[in-house]
Amino acid sequence: MSYENLTQRLNMTLRRIVHKDHLTEKEVDEMMKEVRLSLLEADVNIRVVNSFVNDVKQKALGEKIMKGLNPGEQVVKIVSDELIKVLGKEEATLNFSKTRPSVFMLIGLQGAGKTTHAGKLAKFIEKNHSKKVLLVACDIYRPGAIDQLIQVGKDTETTVFSEGPINPVTISKDALKYAKANDFDTVIIDTAGRLEIDEKLIQELKDIKKEVSPTEILLTVDSMMGQKAADVADTFNKELGITGVILTKLDGDERGGAALSVKMVTGVPIKFSGIGEKMDDIEVFYPERVASRILGMGDVLTLIEKAEDALDEEESEKLMSKMMSGTYDYNDLLKQMKMIKKMGKLSGLLRMIPGFSNLSQLRDIDDNALDFITVIIQSMTKEERRDPSLIAYSSSRKRRIAYGSGRSVSDVNKLEQMLEKQKKAFKMFNNIDESKMEEMAKRFGNSPIDFNKRK
Repeated sequence: MSYENLTQRLNMTLRRIVHKDHLTEKEVDEMMKEVRLSLLEADVNIRVVNSFVNDVKQKALGEKIMKGLNPGEQVVKIVSDELIKVLGKEEATLNFSKTRPSVFMLIGLQGAGKTTHAGKLAKFIEKNHSKKVLLVACDIYRPGAIDQLIQVGKDTETTVFSEGPINPVTISKDALKYAKANDFDTVIIDTAGRLEIDEKLIQELKDIKKEVSPTEILLTVDSMMGQKAADVADTFNKELGITGVILTKLDGDERGGAALSVKMVTGVPIKFSGIGEKMDDIEVFYPERVASRILGMGDVLTLIEKAEDALDEEESEKLMSKMMSGTYDYNDLLKQMKMIKKMGKLSGLLRMIPGFSNLSQLRDIDDNALDFITVIIQSMTKEERRDPSLIAYSSSRKRRIAYGSGRSVSDVNKLEQMLEKQKKAFKMFNNIDESKMEEMAKRFGNSPIDFNKRK
């Protein structure tokens, strides 16, 4: 999830006041003008901007200073609290009916990602709630929509119910009967969309709703729509009574306007965010964590959850043991790169680390860096991977590896340096005390991987 432009603007604004021992009303006014401009440039709905700015200003001028916080720090906390309030205060969970099956209708405009996120949601529910899910193909208008859902079902190993291009209301009714007869816990209905909301679409969705009495009506919204996303959500909510929102394409949206607009305009919680193209790329929407990312404070909790989900515990322990023993080699580094890649894009992971989220270097991080590292290691012989010293003292080996991987000798040298830095860092861990921790962090903690694309 990316709010890069908004994060940078807000950080520049708040940095000016965070260490001030005294704030005048004029300084607060000037700061709020900058905050307002930052939100407008992020394509946040104008009603949300005005409400947010007014609330922050009133609290900043009237708030008693909390113990341990100076006035500047207090204002930053107020901004953080108001962001969380706008985003929804706390995460909203899925509601499952007491009697099987629970029925989730996915609705939205064409191109918002309903079909893909029907599959993502199915996989999420099967994995996190241990429920048997049935996907239902009710988009009979868009060419290839049914075939796409069938493929999504194969990718997620989820059963798909399809009856071809017949009445979607009939399909929904038949799917529900099928689900009950075959012990499905959850039914996800992939409905049709349009480029724009029209009366015919709304009526069809109302008819499906009446037929199946859905447990949840989830609206998929393309976050790239900016403040228009709030208007779309508002219209669907008034017509159908949506219960939650799935924001899609958040990995590509640097503005963040949709996330900051939808909840406040509609009153409907954002339940999930789509953060990539893979079927695992869906996250529960945690307002507090998102606010932390927007303010450049990182998101350690999500990073930990990604690690726990992606990494094999036994394999991780073996890898850590080798690191601590000083026998770490290129085979181990390759395993480490594969583990990291399972967790998501490199730039996204670094943004979750406090301190890294503000670094301008993150703009230059190439998400293909892990692939470059992998291909270099794979160009080594088995002996070279096991014994890094063979490469360290041989320029001819480095040239051969560079040629075989399509990279430069400089890249091979960078990889060698990375391995050595990691070995030194973990060697220090064996004998480290608290007084040395900060020094080590400075030496090893602020060096993003530098394997840039060839120009």
